[in-house]
Amino acid sequence: MRAAVMTEPGGPEVFRVEERPNPVMGPDEVLVAVHASALNRADLGQRRGGYPAPPGIPQDIPGLEAAGEVIEVGERVTAWRPGDRVMALLGGGGYASRVAVHERMAMRIPDGLTYEQAASIPEVFLTAFDAIVLQCGLVSGESVLIHAVGSGVGTAALQIAAAQSCMTFGTAGSADKLEQARALGLDVGINYREEDFAAVIRERTGGHGVEVVLDVVGGPYWRQNLDALAVQGRMIIVGSMGGSKVDDLGPLSRKRLSVRGTGLRGRSLEEKATLTQEFVRRVLPLIARGRIVPVIDQVFPLDEVAAAHQRMESNENFGKIVLLIDPS
Repeated sequence: MRAAVMTEPGGPEVFRVEERPNPVMGPDEVLVAVHASALNRADLGQRRGGYPAPPGIPQDIPGLEAAGEVIEVGERVTAWRPGDRVMALLGGGGYASRVAVHERMAMRIPDGLTYEQAASIPEVFLTAFDAIVLQCGLVSGESVLIHAVGSGVGTAALQIAAAQSCMTFGTAGSADKLEQARALGLDVGINYREEDFAAVIRERTGGHGVEVVLDVVGGPYWRQNLDALAVQGRMIIVGSMGGSKVDDLGPLSRKRLSVRGTGLRGRSLEEKATLTQEFVRRVLPLIARGRIVPVIDQVFPLDEVAAAHQRMESNENFGKIVLLIDPS
């Protein structure tokens, strides 16, 4: 198989496209000829040497999601057959023309979706669905603040919340990103470079605040996030790009707030499979009907993986950055 391999920890220039042996498929797995993968922030951390893959996963081939065609099935597989179009969340190894996927982790690609669109779904939509719905219990009629609303997780969370008739607030660093987000259902866009998002939320909610905050920034937003939350509000932290140190815990008890952290990569196969099947039941039908759409920023061929990483590091993307992979 062809794979984008990290030759050493470092910048985007460390990638080389090489020939590697196909993954060994287990009896409960399917072998997928990959047509497309997509970038995630975790890939940048892995490339820099600070976010290693779980045991048993290639350490030098990033990629947390893939979409393609089943070409072989294990002896105990009953759900899939060669020729099926599938997409899946991966522990790593997605920047390659072959991946082995447990049959319970594979999801059928809805008719009408391209492989590029399908590759944009697993990591960010499963993360967003798990974070705001399963863990924070967001329900119709509540309000939610989504930071980095133009990111992959942000555009996914925004659409999931809007589909539940929730009031949506979102932050981004440009008017253009906020305008694009409004087309996906954003009610109130906040440019964090120009406005205090907690003050805007207090004003727009009559002092009530939002029931849920999805945060990817961490420490620098800690106090503003607590100020933005309603009494008994819930916050889920899916990243800490700005730092992990926090202070002033007073609002937690005063407002009876709940704060949780989350991540998918380190979970057990059973946890991931259960989440995948719940997503298939509750969200994938909305994607199949076009109610929710995967958002693609730009598509790069596998040979230009370094340019794709540079694009993500620029923070200019709106939606997912996709790698197009020749499955032959």
